[in-house]
Amino acid sequence: MNNLLASTYLLAEETINLRPGGNLGGAIQNLGIGDIVGAGLRLILVIAAIVFFFILVVGGIKWIMSGGDKANTEGARNQITAALVGLVIVFAAWAIASLVGTFFNINIFELNLPSVTGS
Repeated sequence: MNNLLASTYLLAEETINLRPGGNLGGAIQNLGIGDIVGAGLRLILVIAAIVFFFILVVGGIKWIMSGGDKANTEGARNQITAALVGLVIVFAAWAIASLVGTFFNINIFELNLPSVTGS
């Protein structure tokens, strides 16, 4: 019985690989300004969407907690409206950037800038 457990443990130890794969060093060396700008734009859109979502949730909680008070309900409604408008603006910006990329063959999220070479 002890040998069976030891062989099972050995088998499991051989099949589990916890080392990270890939070549991160090579990816960093090939990173350009265009890649950084494109990643930054994607990151800004994601962060903006997350922020507006949480503002929407907080507005909903304020509306629930208002207890029928007209001033608090109106403030919560204004916060929810502002969050929805902001979310629509963020997704509209993303859609417009994608549309421009489709028509003019320019992908702003995968920006490729020409390199400067010295003569």
